Amino acid sequence: MSERVVTRRWVVSALMAGAALPACANAPSRSPLPPIRPDRAASGAVAPAAEALIEAARLGGQVAYAVADAATGEVIEARLPDRTQPPASVVKALTALYALETLGEGHRFATRLVATGPVSGGRIEGDLVLLGGGDPTLDTDAMADLAQALRNRGVQAVTGRFLVQGAALPAIGRIDPGQPDHVGYNPSISGLNLNYNRVHFRWRRVGGGHEVVMDAPGNRHNAAVSVATMQVVNRQTPLYTHADGGGSDRWTVAAPALGREGSRWLPVRHPDLYAGDVLRGLARARGSVLPPPERLGRAQPQGTVLAEHVSAPLGPLLRDMMRWSTNLTAEAVGLAATQARGVRPASLAQSAGVMADWASGRYALGALRLVDHSGLGEASRVAPAQMVRLLTAPRVADRLHGMMRDIPLRDRNGRPLPTQPFEVAAKTGTLNFVSGLAGYVTPPAGRQLAFAIFAADMQTRARIAAADRERPAGGRQWAQRARQMQQELIERWGALHI
Repeated sequence: MSERVVTRRWVVSALMAGAALPACANAPSRSPLPPIRPDRAASGAVAPAAEALIEAARLGGQVAYAVADAATGEVIEARLPDRTQPPASVVKALTALYALETLGEGHRFATRLVATGPVSGGRIEGDLVLLGGGDPTLDTDAMADLAQALRNRGVQAVTGRFLVQGAALPAIGRIDPGQPDHVGYNPSISGLNLNYNRVHFRWRRVGGGHEVVMDAPGNRHNAAVSVATMQVVNRQTPLYTHADGGGSDRWTVAAPALGREGSRWLPVRHPDLYAGDVLRGLARARGSVLPPPERLGRAQPQGTVLAEHVSAPLGPLLRDMMRWSTNLTAEAVGLAATQARGVRPASLAQSAGVMADWASGRYALGALRLVDHSGLGEASRVAPAQMVRLLTAPRVADRLHGMMRDIPLRDRNGRPLPTQPFEVAAKTGTLNFVSGLAGYVTPPAGRQLAFAIFAADMQTRARIAAADRERPAGGRQWAQRARQMQQELIERWGALHI
C-alpha cells in the first residue's frame, strides 16, 4: 500500500497542493473539512481537504465514506454517507458477526467416516460413507489423518460402495457466475469441501511440450487427483477452458501462456467427489482399497463412525477468514448460520438476504442488499453510514477488532513507518475497480474512530471484457491509488479528530 504519514510538514504541503486542484464534481453531503479540535487548532494543526485527496486519486465513479467516534457512534465527518456501494470483502465483517451470534464461538464442523456394516476380517461388510459437515477448512493433511485412522481400524477393503455426501450445505456451483471460470477464489460450495475447493495445477516444459500434474498438496501430504484433468492446447486464447465431464472437471490451457514451469490453483466444480477422490488415493497408499466414490443423497447414513476430523472452533476460523479473506469460509459459515435459523436456502442470494434482514433488525442498519456472504458478487450494496453504525454498535468492536488485519501506515516508498502515530485495524475489500476499507483507528491516547470508505467505478468495471476479468488493464494501478487515498483520508482524520 503506497501511503504517507501525517507530519506537520506533509500536512501543510498537502493542503497547499490540494488548493490548486479542481473541486470534485460530486458535492459532499456535509462539510469535508470540519472544524479542527481546539487543542489541534492551538498547536497549528491543519489537514488536507478531503475533496482534494479524492480528486488527486483519479478513481472516477464515486467515493463515499463516514467516520465516527467509536464510543458514541457520533458521525464526525462524512461524504455521501448514505450512498450504497459494492462492499466487496468488507461484508465479511458482517458475516463474522452473523455466524458468531447464530452458531457460537465454539462451534466446530465435523467430517466423519461412517461404516454402514461391521468390520470383519479387514473388510467393511457394507458401505463406507465420507460424511461432510460443512467444514470450509478441511485440507489434504486432515484427509490423510482420516485415511490413517481408517487403516488403524483394520479396514483394508469395502464390500459395498464408497459414498460421499455433501448435503450438510446446499450445493452451489460457484459463488459469482460473473467471474472467469479458472479463478481459484470463486469455487463451488458443498457440505463436503477440500482445500477451499481448489485443485493444484503444476506444469514444466519437457522437450517440445509440457508435463502437467493435477494434485492436492497439503503441508505434510499430497495426493494425485483423477477427477480433474488438464490438456495443453496450442492456441493463443482463451487462456483456460472448462467443461463438465459428468462428475469431473476437464480443463484445457493455452500452451503459449505456460512458461518453463509453474503452478496455480484452479476451482473444482464437484467438491464432494474431489474429496472422495483424494481420500481414496491416500487410503490406498496406507493399504485400504476403496472403490471409486459415488454420491449419496440427503438421507443420513446409519452405521458406526470409524473416524472423525473436527475443525478449529468458529472464533479462530473466522479470524483467519477476516485476515486472509477466504471466500469459501465466508460462504460456508454464512450458509450454516442461515440453516441454523431454520431456513434451507436454495441459493447464496437467499441466504445472504436472511443475513441482511438479521443485520437490519439487530443493528438498526436499514435495508441492505446482499447477494452472498463473501462480497464477491458486485450486486451487493452497503452504505458507509450503515457500516459505521455496525462498527459502533455495542460489543461489536470487542468481537471484530481482534479479527481485523493491522493496516500499517507507509511512507512514499511503500515501507511501514518505524513509528506509527496510531493503529489501524480494518477489513479490506477489493474487486476490479472497487475498493473498500472499514475498521478502527486507535491512537496511543485520545478517542478511537470507526470508519468505512467505499470507492467504485462501476462504468469502467462494466466495460471489462470477459477474457480480461482476472487482470484488466489499469486495474492494479486503480487499486493502488485507492489504497493511497484511503491512508490519506485516515491520516486526515487522525490529524483532525483524535
